[in-house]
Amino acid sequence: MNSKQVTGERLLVEELPERWRALREAGPVRHDEAQGVWQAVDHETVTAVLADPATYSSDLSPIAPTQQDFETFRQGNFVGMDPPEHRKLRTLVSQAFTPRVVRGLEPRIEAVCARLLDAVADRDRFDLADALAYPLPIIVIAELLGVPAGEHRLFQEWAAVLFSGDQLGEAPDMADLERALEAIAPTVREMNGYVLEHIRHRRAHPGEDLTSRLIAAEVDGARLRDQEIVGFVALLLVAGHITTTALLGNAVVAFDRHPDAGARLRARPDQLPEALEEVLRWLPPFPELGRRTTRPVVLGGERLPADALVMAHLGAANRDPARFTAPDAFDITRSPNPHLTFGHGIHFCFGAHLARLEARIAMCMLHERFRSLAVPSYADVVFQNPAVIVGVRHLPVEVGRP
Repeated sequence: MNSKQVTGERLLVEELPERWRALREAGPVRHDEAQGVWQAVDHETVTAVLADPATYSSDLSPIAPTQQDFETFRQGNFVGMDPPEHRKLRTLVSQAFTPRVVRGLEPRIEAVCARLLDAVADRDRFDLADALAYPLPIIVIAELLGVPAGEHRLFQEWAAVLFSGDQLGEAPDMADLERALEAIAPTVREMNGYVLEHIRHRRAHPGEDLTSRLIAAEVDGARLRDQEIVGFVALLLVAGHITTTALLGNAVVAFDRHPDAGARLRARPDQLPEALEEVLRWLPPFPELGRRTTRPVVLGGERLPADALVMAHLGAANRDPARFTAPDAFDITRSPNPHLTFGHGIHFCFGAHLARLEARIAMCMLHERFRSLAVPSYADVVFQNPAVIVGVRHLPVEVGRP
């Protein structure tokens, strides 16, 4: 096992909230000397940062380490863009993720979920991450893109390298990031090459998939170049599934740790959407979002220079007592629940509707098929590096049938 993987329950369930509380107690904004970053940690300040792209840019390239293979990926990665480029590119892809379009995917998601659970129908124990949480969203997004869903293991391997944080400590600085980029560059190169080949195939043989629509689309009268589409498709293929993967695993952990909540959901399945919102608040898959100051600014009473790296801490903001009653309590009836897990403002996660639907269908089917679902030993659970993503890599569960 890599040293950056973490086994046991304490880090995820206990240590992270303690760290987030300590961050808030230091004030709404603080400077981390070791990492060389500013941290915004309360709900109001984080919201202000995410709502002001003119002052807090998503384009970190002027201050972040660079690497040639990542530059290829970055050309179409609108997550790291500001207006007006961001608006043009996001408008194209968002059309494939409207609530109406996503609702139309429900039968297919149910079918994929059923097939994956059929594969473990004869087992009393299995790894839920490997059996369901990873393959379900990868297969769905691959089919949307017209990519062979049968190769989902390859896409899962790419995601494991890119998001595991195995090359990083729990408080990485720029030097750590530079070393990590070099370490994962071969994977990015392989992914870029695969996606480029897929785009060229679709250009010659267009279909009804999202990749074909991106090739045919025009932005201000001009077609997208293949290299721009590479970043689009790679972002969706790899990053587009990981939030659902983390949400599913975190939901099983949260309900296992709070059996009263789990029992209530089995009795009242109509409360599952609200319960999943609480899982998102309690354990946000991506606990921090980076922004770059475009000018000197005062934030939370602190003076920040231009080109400062600001980490908007969603995990800490989601437990801000000024915004949430009993913020450290896991309350599946919490309403309202204005968590920031999917972001805020122009970069609000365009895949939020899909992630919520996939998680709801998967949890409903787990409850229907299994009379009980438990984590028998947290010593066997492997978590991701929380500096990158809060979620499980391996989640052995024990099930009982009706």
